[in-house]
Amino acid sequence: MQWSLFLLVLMGHCPFSTCHFYEYHFIEENKTWDEAQLYCREKYTDLATVYNMTDMKRLHNSSAAQAWIGLYNNTTGEKEWHWSLPGVEYNDTHTLWNKDEPNDKTGHENCVSMDTARKLFDIVCDREYSFICYNESSSVKYHLIEEKKNWTQAQSYCREHHTDLVSGERQLQDNELKEETNKSQMKAMNNNQNLWIGLFRDTWTWSDGSNFPFRHWDQGPFGDGQGQKNCTFLKTSGKWGSDRCHERKPFFCYEDKLILIQQNMTWVEAFYHCREKYCDLVSITDVHQQRWVQQRAKNASSPFVWLGMRYTCTLDFWFWVSDETADYLNWESEEKTDDCDFSGAMETGGHYKWIKKMDSEKFNFICSDF
Repeated sequence: MQWSLFLLVLMGHCPFSTCHFYEYHFIEENKTWDEAQLYCREKYTDLATVYNMTDMKRLHNSSAAQAWIGLYNNTTGEKEWHWSLPGVEYNDTHTLWNKDEPNDKTGHENCVSMDTARKLFDIVCDREYSFICYNESSSVKYHLIEEKKNWTQAQSYCREHHTDLVSGERQLQDNELKEETNKSQMKAMNNNQNLWIGLFRDTWTWSDGSNFPFRHWDQGPFGDGQGQKNCTFLKTSGKWGSDRCHERKPFFCYEDKLILIQQNMTWVEAFYHCREKYCDLVSITDVHQQRWVQQRAKNASSPFVWLGMRYTCTLDFWFWVSDETADYLNWESEEKTDDCDFSGAMETGGHYKWIKKMDSEKFNFICSDF
């Protein structure tokens, strides 16, 4: 890498750490959901997409009014399984399901419980069970809550007191979870009662096509028995409700700050293009940002997209052009070989892992525009 370019990179270009990949805009005009969607697409990017509780707080703090967001019930679509914890993807595996599950045996079984052998069962969501919360910021990661609640209430409890319902195969197979569920032959497991975990399915879809699984229902419409109430709004309580799409309400738009450039350039060309036209090549510092960039990478016309990550032979380390610390990593292989003239790219399909590529190769790229 030329020393002049390296110095330019180290200078930084935009205040990355103070910005989000997207901004929310509250629109006080009363419109139907479809009218609101059209307005947002013309003025900004789309109706608001919500990734996690941090986004929820941003929205709730913006207005005390009921307002449309971008989630709607795709009544013609197939139900899809999701994990409650943002950033955890559901893989269609049968290794954790009990035999012949899921089966909708007693009706619309859209929520999932776990037995003592950690096998999974689909269950009607309004049943009341004990449950297990996951806490990412505590030395004790898993917490058995013996109080019985329905699935939506259990999710709310975990989000209020911990992080979320236990989610993902990695957590379910964690030995610490096994120790927690085996304690004193838990009261919850007496009489063959199961525990709620953070797996559910629904037919709800985001207006911008994102597949983010975050839901924050007040009562929990999972796509069945909701009549014509197929559009989502944020309640004054901060929870979500569903209503008829022709009702008129204020709404939230979001403005995307990531720009996919569907031109193939070398890394250096992409770097200068982003600096001249926008802010920088995109940097990724946590799983939330990784997931947001994935959504943009899906539309690329090349097998990889350049990221703002570079390797310097002079100082022998990888760095982000935004001068952010590279604590979060998502490399395709842990046994990555560092070498001169390489930069970081992301797969535009599969698991969206990071791959080191020669600078001279040409790919699409993603700019940030803060």
